[in-house]
Amino acid sequence: VEEAGCPCFSPRVMMRGIERGSHPMKNLTRIVLAVLAVGVLAAAAQAKSFFKPGEPAPSFSLETLDGQTISLAQYKGKVVVLGLFHICEPCLIQGTELQKVHQAMQGRNVQVLGVNSAGNSKEKVKEFLHEFPLKVTYPYMIDPKKETDKLYGGGRFIPNVYIIDQQGIIRWQRVGTMEIGGADIIKAEVEKLIAAGGKTGGTL
Repeated sequence: VEEAGCPCFSPRVMMRGIERGSHPMKNLTRIVLAVLAVGVLAAAAQAKSFFKPGEPAPSFSLETLDGQTISLAQYKGKVVVLGLFHICEPCLIQGTELQKVHQAMQGRNVQVLGVNSAGNSKEKVKEFLHEFPLKVTYPYMIDPKKETDKLYGGGRFIPNVYIIDQQGIIRWQRVGTMEIGGADIIKAEVEKLIAAGGKTGGTL
């Protein structure tokens, strides 16, 4: 039984097309393209909600792997580079790039922060960090309740990197694995905010 107006592909539809002298492969191609187009538009609409430049950075307070409690608010007045990670290879790569930024910005008005936003245990996150080619020395927090995933819209689009200006406004962002934010790119965006005092916006 087929629903009235249903555009779904089925052998019965193909056979009717053949009997009427139409070209079933053309019909199939149109259906496939239509489904793909709908999927792309839906994904784009969902991803758009994760782009945050120009918005205030949502506040949070979490515990680091060494037991310190850190809040984002305590770094107001500094440029903050925030990475949201799960346990995955792209997160390892991006987290390593943030370590390079952390090392290069020592003594500057800049703070690099990492968060495991997936709710993984402290032990699992420590094991993950041991796989990094560089030792992670920036504060790395765990988020058992996945609050930052909800606040910043992570989840499917991981890793996420945000550059937050001195007033607490997100000025630059990289979402997901399509393009890892390299250390040099991040440092250049940070330098812009330092020079401008946080008064100008960055780019996606």
